[in-house]
Amino acid sequence: MSKNREAIALMYDGEQAPTLTAKGEGELAEQIIQLALDYEVPIYENADLARMLTQLELGDQIPEALYRTIAEIIAFAWYLKGKRPAGFNPDGDQPVPKRLMRDNPDQD
Repeated sequence: MSKNREAIALMYDGEQAPTLTAKGEGELAEQIIQLALDYEVPIYENADLARMLTQLELGDQIPEALYRTIAEIIAFAWYLKGKRPAGFNPDGDQPVPKRLMRDNPDQD
């Protein structure tokens, strides 16, 4: 395993911005990853993002500049686990935009 490998863990309670709960490199990173695997926590691999987040102190909330990026990752992790945010209505009145439809004839 690479000694340069970094890993972080975030906690999100749905109320506050996600908080850094663990960070490490090398063997500690491997232990963080193994714990995530053991508890079936989805893992997202992005070395640049991990490097940015390791600059935070444990207990720090993520910076506002990363809200959207982290929100998309958390939303996808929730989707993989079959979770939905409070108030989510999969049968809502909003149609899927044409540009997002799989059989969109307007796409090349």
